[in-house]
Amino acid sequence: QVQLVESGGGLVQAGGSLRLSCAASGRTFSRYVMGWFRQAPGKEREFVAIISWSRTTYYADSVKGRFTISRDNTKNTVYLQMNNLKPEDTAVYYCAADPTYYGVGPGEYDYWGQGTQVTVSS
Repeated sequence: QVQLVESGGGLVQAGGSLRLSCAASGRTFSRYVMGWFRQAPGKEREFVAIISWSRTTYYADSVKGRFTISRDNTKNTVYLQMNNLKPEDTAVYYCAADPTYYGVGPGEYDYWGQGTQVTVSS
């Protein structure tokens, strides 16, 4: 069982930056694929970024070049550095984990955090 707790969300002006953190419980964190997803009001949950146990990363086109996912296995934490934020980045951001699935489909991830709100004002 893995428990995930996100933090770091908030209100920021367009062009600003935020860093989200996701702290995970469990001794096998380093073996999990970790992902970030987001959900805006009235929209489906969408893929943002993922990182494998070997630190291979993959990004949605909408955030490529602006967001960076990373992980610190000594702290059981995954991060999402978000730069040059845009109003369309406004959403609840969720951390997800899975022991085997490396992909963009939210339905495939076994574990989810409660989410953290990111609001970007214009």
